[in-house]
Amino acid sequence: MADDIAAAAQFIAAADGILVTAGAGMGVDSGLPDFRGDTGFWQAYPALARTRVGFSEIATPGRFHTTPQVSWGFYGHRLQLYRGTVPHAGFAILREIADRMPQGGFVFTTNVDGHFQKAGVDPDRIVEYHGTIHQLQCLNRCTDAIWPSDAALAPVDHASGLMTGPVPRCPHCGSIARPNILMFNDSGWIAERTDAQLARFDAWRATVRQLVVIELGAGTALPSVRRFGERQGAPVIRINPRESALAKGSGVGLSLGALAGVQALKTALAR
Repeated sequence: MADDIAAAAQFIAAADGILVTAGAGMGVDSGLPDFRGDTGFWQAYPALARTRVGFSEIATPGRFHTTPQVSWGFYGHRLQLYRGTVPHAGFAILREIADRMPQGGFVFTTNVDGHFQKAGVDPDRIVEYHGTIHQLQCLNRCTDAIWPSDAALAPVDHASGLMTGPVPRCPHCGSIARPNILMFNDSGWIAERTDAQLARFDAWRATVRQLVVIELGAGTALPSVRRFGERQGAPVIRINPRESALAKGSGVGLSLGALAGVQALKTALAR
């Protein structure tokens, strides 16, 4: 492990820009749940366990049409959770490493929690590939407008899994609003915000001659994060406690959690 950490530090020291790619495992050290299969999901949402509704079933636009109080019970709870959770120290360490790079850094994440922004990362240097829970859109897509979910939501009763008051509504047509998140079986997601983020990434990437990728908490079940980093043609430092393997010659794998892995890199870079 020590040799791998040293090799990872060498990749970082030789780089002029850093791309941080992050999946759901990035938030575990902040205390956020990691929905690994229905068992872990149902532990976090016992009301959905009673009806045997899994993550891929509740996280669909169709559920907002048929059971809006349940859907907003789930997403309203997540929004409150993300608002109340402090990003762990690894976020700040990554920002500090990026700030020392000649071309700085960029973040690519499928997480919708907004924690990179909360940790002080420049919002113009973040791609939220699946959108964000902090923006809403019309469920019926009467317009392509999105708007902040800053207003206080009705309370969520965790025991029943229901939003106990009125669900958010579209200010343009009055129909139900939904988070601006790419869900399962979702043809109505408004992607313009993410498309603009990707365009900013492309412009930044063109300025970087020697890129290094630090991938955190991204598994193989939903491989978007892994594929994006691997397509960059740059060394990948894969930090993952269970799935850290890499193709030979493509980088270094560290079998650590996100926070422990980033702390190890910080220590190695200080030597």
